[in-house]
This record gives sequence, C-alpha cells and structure tokens, in this order.
Amino acid sequence: MTGCAQAPHRRRRSITGAVAVAAASGLLLSACGSPAAAGPPVLTWYINPDGGGANPTKGGQAQLAKECTDAAGGQYSISIQLLPNSASDQRQQLLRRLAAKDVGMDMMSMDPVFVAEFAEATFLDDVPADSADELTKDAVKPAIDAATWKDKLVAAPMWANTQLLWYRKSVAKAAGLDMNQPVTWDQLIDAAKSQDVTIGVQASRYEGYMVWINALIEGAGGHIVENPGASGDQLKFGLASEAGKEAAAVIQKVAREGVAGPAMGTTDETAALDLFANEATSGFLVNWPYVWAALPDKNVSFIDDVGWARYPQTVAGKASKPPFGGIELGVNSASTHKEQAWDAVKCITTPEHQKLYMLGTGNPAANKTVYDDPEIKKKFPMSALIRESLDAAAPRPLTQYYGDVSSAVQRTFSPPSSVDPATTPQAATDLITAVLRGDALL
Repeated sequence: MTGCAQAPHRRRRSITGAVAVAAASGLLLSACGSPAAAGPPVLTWYINPDGGGANPTKGGQAQLAKECTDAAGGQYSISIQLLPNSASDQRQQLLRRLAAKDVGMDMMSMDPVFVAEFAEATFLDDVPADSADELTKDAVKPAIDAATWKDKLVAAPMWANTQLLWYRKSVAKAAGLDMNQPVTWDQLIDAAKSQDVTIGVQASRYEGYMVWINALIEGAGGHIVENPGASGDQLKFGLASEAGKEAAAVIQKVAREGVAGPAMGTTDETAALDLFANEATSGFLVNWPYVWAALPDKNVSFIDDVGWARYPQTVAGKASKPPFGGIELGVNSASTHKEQAWDAVKCITTPEHQKLYMLGTGNPAANKTVYDDPEIKKKFPMSALIRESLDAAAPRPLTQYYGDVSSAVQRTFSPPSSVDPATTPQAATDLITAVLRGDALL
C-alpha cells in the first residue's frame, strides 16, 4: 500500500453510480499520494499476484519493474504494490483509488473485464497515438479488443490467458475418445462417468464460474451481452437464447452426473487442479496453462500420462470458444507522470519481457511471436495450442456494467445443482435488467 487512505466501501450498481455517490459524500481523496520529491519520479505500479511476488529475480512483474527501472537510465524508477488475490477484490481496490484520483498510483495491471468500466468513467489515460502501433504489434486479437473501448486504445496487452482441456491419455483411450479430434462436453461427461473419474471445473460463486458460463454460451454461438458499449437501458442480452439454454444444459448435466467431484459448487481453479492431481479419480480438467508448471509441485506420478487439447465444444460441430483472460496495463488518468508511465509500459510489454514473464510465471504472452521462440517451445510443449486457443478465444462481455452482469449471472447460476435450462438463463436476464434499472441490489 502507498499509505493513502481509501474511500469506504459502498454497494455498487454501476461505476457511474459509485463515483456519483462518492463525490456527493465528499469521499474522493483529493490529496492522495506522496508529495512530489526532488529527482526522477518514482512510478507506482499496482500488480496482480503472479507467483513472482516482490522478488525481482523470479520472472514476475517485480523483475520486469526492476529491469525497466535499469533501462530507464535514471529518468524514472518503478515501485510495485501488490493487489489482492481475487479479481473482485482487485477491482474494488483499483476502483477506489481511481475514483479518488489517487496520484499515488501511476500504472495498474487489470483483468481485461475491468477496462471498459474504468475507461467509461475516464479513469484511464488513452494510449498515446504514437505508441499504439508499438504496443499492439503482433498481439493476439482478443487482447487488443479487450484493451479498446469505443474505438480508443486505452490499455496495452501484457499477457493473455486461455484455458485448455487437460486429460489423462490412458483414461481418454479407455473411454474411446479420439483426442486428436474435437470433443464435446457431452462426450467428456459420458467418458468421465464410464471411467468413474472427475472433470475439474470452476463452479464456485466467483469470477471463474462466469468464465465457464461465458465460454459455454460463446461456444454455442451466442453472447451474454449482444450490443457491447450500449447504455444500461439499451443493453440486449442473449442469456435466454438457445445458446444460453445449451450452456445451462451442460452445467446441469455435469452436476447431475456427479463428475465434478463431491463439492462442485465450491470449486475454483485450485480445487479443480487438486481433483486432477488425485491419481485415484483423475480424468479431465479445464484450466489455464499454469497447470503445466503446477503439476510437478503436486508430485503427481503420472505426468507422462497428461495430455492437452482444445477447449471442449458446447455443441457438436460448432468450434469451441476458449475463455480469454490475462492482464492489460493501464495508466491512471490522474497520474502526474503519464509520459514516463507509458514509456515504462512500452518497456514492460516488449516481446523479450513477455517471454521472460512467460518463462518465469507460466502466464502466456500476448505477443504471438513469443510462441516461435525455441525456449518457449521447449518449456511449454503445448505452446502452439495455447496460441491457437488465444486466437480463437472469446472475451467475457465488453461492457461498462460488467461487474453487475457478472455478479447477477453468478448468483442465478448458483449453486450449479439448481441450474435448469428452462428457467435459469431467463432468471439471470431478469436480475441483470432489474439491477441496471435500480430495482434490485446484488
């Protein structure tokens, strides 16, 4: 932390509402941050936890901060501040500081779904026109799309994430699955049931569940939000479409068949990985590429039996739309060092640093050229699949109301054992609509 006081928490309907309440209550922190000091500026970069922590030698964001400080040649230095673990807590902390016009925060690492919300409230500095091409060159398209709001580039792709289907080769073979061909969720569920093994999913009431629901709907050819960028009363939703019902049917079947383990409604990425690491019940897993680096730490005895494939199809014959995640770098519009901050962002996101970051943390690069590097291919034998999946990935809804949309979807689809294709998608639509109208609270 910078030592700057934070505005008290308030329940939020939308970003504009939160800012208005804060301003009316006199809660904006106008003199936040440290007084200007003599000498080169110190840029404060708020980073998400990435496995590297504050150690400047482990390939994480802390190391990138040190290397870019050295590269600046005394023009500035970069100090890091660690955000909380969960995406929702990261959003809350960033939002409070941005709404307070906290000059003690210059740069921030953002989940892609934060970008539209922050940009709509003018909290993010636009990427300088003369830097846009450099910051987006060779980046995967979903990362560029997520960094863009209303035709303006407002952030820079740093790393991009997607999920793969991890599986036990012996289990797939015994179940008669040809993993060289696309597989469907129905096939996976039936295979897991026949072999008495589990499918690791993320179905706790948190952002990871929204990731799964969105990927299922996108894979069926639909969209949760059909007109990104529209104002709240104009938003159109596709949850109750045929695609939304197909997605709900998959969740219902996973829960009904009991293949997600004994506590499906509490599973997150870690719990799903633990299921897969349990040799007695290990079968299938949908999760991010960090799995490959994490499995040896679990002391699994079957690492040579682990395979990987593209994310499962929601509907047979329709190409899957793998989840998209990662980190976008933004500059606080209230920063008093925006020129230096963008210079630092350019240093942090070079292909060389994206490679270093991928090797150090296991988090995939947003820059496509990194996947051609021999070191990357050696350490990540599934690197070609990661790149393919990133190119095909579908972002979560790009809307300034994302926080409300996600919370409402998580709430109505929880617990997963209660999901019903005939009623749940419409219930989610009704709740989102009521929240955006101010008729309901989350």
